Parts: sequence; structure tokens; C-alpha cells
Amino acid sequence: MGTEDKLHNLAEKAGGKAKEAVGKATDDRSTELKGKAEQAKADLKQAAEKVKDAGKH
Repeated sequence: MGTEDKLHNLAEKAGGKAKEAVGKATDDRSTELKGKAEQAKADLKQAAEKVKDAGKH
């Protein structure tokens, strides 16, 4: 399940980057900020996965 979660987090981060780029391109600050928030959420989840992995070793 760990690898699947990591892939999901990477996909979520990529989606956030895309949303941020669309927001910048369309001058839509709300969409840009939502994209940044999604990236931050994915980063936090990824950090939690690393902590869980470290606990296994």
C-alpha cells in the first residue's frame, strides 16, 4: 500500500502544479492558490509516508 500511496501523492502534486499553471495563465488567483494548496497537501502526505517508511527499518 505504501507505493500506491506514494504514486497517488505524486499524481496529486502534479495535478496541483497543473492547476497552479492554469491559474497563472488565466490570471485566476483562486485557481492558482488551490493548485498551491494541493501541492502542499501532497507534500505533507509524502512526508508522512517517509516517516512510516523510516519506522519500518
